[in-house]
Parts: sequence; structure tokens; C-alpha cells
Amino acid sequence: MLSLVRPMLRLSPAEVTFAKRRFDDPGPELRLRLEGVGEAFRSGYHAALAEDEPMRLARRLDGLPLAMRGFAYEGAGMALALEDALSIRRRDRVERFLAGPGDAHAYLVVVGAGWALARLPLRVDRLLARFDPLLRWLALDGYGFHEGYFRWPQTVVAQATPRKLSGYARHGFDQGLGRSLWFVRGGDIDRIAATIRGFAPGRQADLWAGVGLACAYAGGRSAEELRTLRGHAGEHELALAQGAVFAATARERARNPAPHTELACQVLFGASAAFAATMTEDARVGLPADDPGPGGLPAFEVWRRRIQQRLEQLQMEVAS
Repeated sequence: MLSLVRPMLRLSPAEVTFAKRRFDDPGPELRLRLEGVGEAFRSGYHAALAEDEPMRLARRLDGLPLAMRGFAYEGAGMALALEDALSIRRRDRVERFLAGPGDAHAYLVVVGAGWALARLPLRVDRLLARFDPLLRWLALDGYGFHEGYFRWPQTVVAQATPRKLSGYARHGFDQGLGRSLWFVRGGDIDRIAATIRGFAPGRQADLWAGVGLACAYAGGRSAEELRTLRGHAGEHELALAQGAVFAATARERARNPAPHTELACQVLFGASAAFAATMTEDARVGLPADDPGPGGLPAFEVWRRRIQQRLEQLQMEVAS
């Protein structure tokens, strides 16, 4: 069955161009950079369609430039999740990959698997149950990014949220939607800020966290422009910084550092990417189990809040 379906799953090169997506044009330099991100994702996606044996797939993904490698692993996560959903016999491709070479890129692989929620009528809870109890919420980030990237008139302009989402899943979705704004608005700092201000107040912190993740992981803006971004975030400055911390942690775990990630960390919270990764791991210690009761919080949200608290303490120490 998969041999029949795979040709229909392919993504054409045009799908990741600004012209096709009708994104705001940031000029040739940044446009080429962000289109390169999309092409790296597409390359990883097609690599996983062609080869799902973990070690052989990883060797193909690791052939990409270091700074772009994470996007390829994200694309592979999407392809593996789609193949699992469409397969009659084997439905453990994502798990096998995460248990092997995909573990170092777990953040990006889980995000990529979440893209499948947008392409197939999958139940959110069933997909999340396949992953690490803490990192599983990143699949909703992937879902949100997909909907922002491919359906921005509905999700960014009209601000629609998929009906199959409820409860905390909406927060994960909004982080991914915020990440997509880096592409939809072509890295235009002022337009990104104006777009977020148009959303309901309760959605803005998660959107800013997504922007922080995108600006630190994908890059493309100068220190001065990032300082402007930090100023625009206002009361959501810690959410923006927390997104950058996640980006730094993902790169440090995968050992694919990038100068633009280091720059974003220095500007947005005044510390190194390596420090951010250590902070993230420290904040994981002793996390409570998910609280399913009314008003209860997933461990993932407790983790995010702990990181923001540590960032606030860091700011106070720097100021003193």
C-alpha cells in the first residue's frame, strides 16, 4: 500500500518558496535563507520516504550542512509519522528512529511528526501517546507551524484554530503558529509584532514563544533587529526568551550549534546557548506528573514556566 501512496506524498520544490506561499518578501538574502530552511525540511522528508531504516536514514540526513540538519530531521519526523499512519503492518517507524539516531534530534523529530495531524484525520491524543510524556507536546508545535505555513490566511489572518484541538493542546499549537510567523512575515520584526497584537491576549505569550524559537533556530536577523524584537515583546519578553532557550537546547542536544542561535541567546536573555541548554535540563529535575484535573497543568507547561522564572532571575542578576 505504501508503495502506491508514497508518490502522492511527495512535496514539490515550489511548495517551500515564498512565491508559492505568498509570504511577505524580506528581500533576496533572507528569502533565500528561509527558503533554504524549507528545502532542508523537504530533503529530510523525502529521505525518510525513501529510507526508513534508522541508521541509513540518519546517514542521509547528516549529509546536510550542520546548521540545516535539524530541519531535515523535522521533515523526516513528518514522513515517518505519515507512513506509520498509512501502513497496514508496521506502525513504529517514528519510535524506532527516536530510539536510535533520532534521539539527539528528538525535539525536531517530534515536532515533525506533529505535521501529520494536518495531513491526515489523526486523533491528537493517540499521536501524543506515542512520545515521551514531556516532549510530546512539541507535536502540537509542528501542527501549528504547518497550519501557519500552509494555511496562513485562515490561521494567521482569520486566526482560526482546528476544531479537533482542546485544552492545553491549543497552547502547543499557538507556539508553532508563532514560529510560522518568522516565515509568513518574512522576518519583518514590526509586522510580526503587529500580527501578534491582533490576536486575543490569551494567545499572545505562546505566539511570542514560537517567534523566539524561530528567530534563534532559523536566524536571519542582526543583533540590533533582535533587540527591537525583544522590545516589541513587552510583557511577553520572557516567553520570547523561553522560545530561544528551546532552540538553543535543541541545537546543543544535537551538537549542531549555529552562530545565529548564539547571537539570539545573547541578545534575548544575555547568556550563551550552552548555558540555556543547562538551564533547560536543570528545570526538568523533579517535574511533577501531568495534572489532568480542572485547571491542572501538563508537566511541559510547568517546565516552560520554570525556565521563564530562571530567565527572570537571570535578568535580575544582570541588572544588579
